[in-house]
Parts: sequence; structure tokens; C-alpha cells
Amino acid sequence: MKVLICGGAGYIGSHLVRELASVPGYEIIIVDNLSKGHVESIPKGITFEQADICDKQSIESVFEKHKPGAVMHFCASIEVGESVIDPLKYYENNVAGTIYLLQTMQKYNVKHFIFSSTAAIFGNPETTPIPDDATTIPINPYGDSKLTVEKILGWCEKAFDIKYVCLRYFNACGAHESGEIGEDHNPESHLIPLILQVALGRRPQIKIYGDDYDTRDGTCIRDYIHVTDLAHAHIKALEYLVKENKSQKFNLGSGEGYSVKEVIEAARKTTGHPIPAVVEGRRPGDPAVLIAGSKRAEEILGWTRKYKKIEDIVATAWKYHQAHPNGYAEK
Repeated sequence: MKVLICGGAGYIGSHLVRELASVPGYEIIIVDNLSKGHVESIPKGITFEQADICDKQSIESVFEKHKPGAVMHFCASIEVGESVIDPLKYYENNVAGTIYLLQTMQKYNVKHFIFSSTAAIFGNPETTPIPDDATTIPINPYGDSKLTVEKILGWCEKAFDIKYVCLRYFNACGAHESGEIGEDHNPESHLIPLILQVALGRRPQIKIYGDDYDTRDGTCIRDYIHVTDLAHAHIKALEYLVKENKSQKFNLGSGEGYSVKEVIEAARKTTGHPIPAVVEGRRPGDPAVLIAGSKRAEEILGWTRKYKKIEDIVATAWKYHQAHPNGYAEK
């Protein structure tokens, strides 16, 4: 089967490409506009088309040329804070871009769609870990844009018989075990790479936003799911979709989570660096605990996590950052 991976040069997409390439029976075509992705992350021998999902003509040309049997969709603007400042950018890229993609799927009779969603669709959850059927009340345009796509997919199934799987998760983290690919955002906003930048001497300290939350050490607790485990979940979702031809939504979570201080301490142990930390005030809108469950994914997909300890996750990230201290720009 030919699988079109939109955003396949990005952080999560590039790890999915590595894992899917090792599974027999799939031919991979990557589409990426390289606004956030890195051509250096693409393995040799994998077909790459530089195109933007918001450019309908260029996407149609990719479908006409390659005729994929399934689409995996990772393209998205992902910064919560930016989405509040510039919501229209998020609805244009995340919603309108996906609509163009779905219209092209309809035109070329492609019926299988894997959507990389987010646990941000749940907003401030009533219970944790967040169950698969929790109420969806996003509190920012980023989460709302992803939920809007999920709703659109439901209507596309009724109208066009497009079958889909939505995968919802919080913090993707870590790096490929080879250290060849990993997390490289500009500007960087994710906790683990920010901490490791301190160990690399690229910043003097790590900031902790609030240590007075009602948690075990006063700092926020979050899910941290290794990017390779997420990649495997996407592959299992594709296999499920092709075999069962049923749409479904899955949470991908740890069920327990780690606090900011625990992640910093894990990085200290891994790197041998003291990693100075300074406590600042809370950021508006930061809930104390955000953890998702994964019961449905475990039961239906048979998904399990290889990387369950935060120390093991940080170790893979450290291996990448040591080899690429300035990201893909310099080895």
C-alpha cells in the first residue's frame, strides 16, 4: 500500500517514517512544505514531495502522481500561545489545509485517513487520567482547530465513506534510538529540549512556571509519550483501519505523568549537569495536571509503550542533542 505522510519531515512524522519503512508492504510518500520540517530527517530512498496542503493544486498533483491508498496527517501549527495571538493562522493551516486534503482524497477515492490530533481538545478535564470518551471543551484555538477537524471527519464519513482514526495525546518527546533524528523546533518551546539546552550551555537555566500547584512537588504534571511509541500507535491505527474499515478515536497517554521537577531531575542524572532551575510565576491557563489514559488503544489496537520511564525518554533525547547541539543545522 502507498501511504502519503503529510508532515513527514517534521518531528513526529519523521519518526513515523523511520518505523513504517521497516514494516513490509508499505510504500512511503512524504509531503512537507519544510516550514517546520527538516529535509535532513528524510531517509535515503524515501520519496519526498515538497508541497503545502494549503495549496490545493500542488496536493492534487501529488495524488495524481502517486495515487496513495491511505493518508497520515501530521501537518499542523502546534503552539498553544501563538494560537491565542493569531487564531486565524491556526484555522487556516489546521482546518482549511485539512479540508483541501480531504477534498483531494474524495476526488481520488482515497478512503483511509489517520489524523494526528491532540489531547488539548479536552481543555481543562474534569477527571484524570482523561478517558477516551471525556467531554471535549478546548480552551484555545489550537485545541479547537483539532476538534473542528475531528467533527469534519465525522461528516466526511457519512457523506463520502472516508474512514478515519484520530489519535489524541499531549507531549511527544524523546528521539530515535539511533540519535540520527530528534526534536528540533525554532523557537523551541518543549520542556525536555529546553532543559537539555541548559546542559549543552545554550541557555543559563531552566524556568519553572509555578511551584505552588496541588501536586506531589508543587509543579505541573504532564504526560510524556516517547515519539517512537507514538509512531507505533499510528502504524497500529493504520493496520486497524485497513483491516476493520471502522472509524475510531483513541487517547494515547501514560496514565500517570511526571512533574516538571521530576523531568529536570531525570535530565540531571542523564547528563551529569547540574541544570540550574529558577522558579517564576504561574503561566495563565496552566492546569495542575494533564494526563491521558490509553485504555481503548491498548484494548483495540494492542498498543503498548516501550519507553515508560522518564529517564529512558530523556536519554534518547540527550543522545540526539549531543550529536546535534544546534539541531539539524549543524552536526
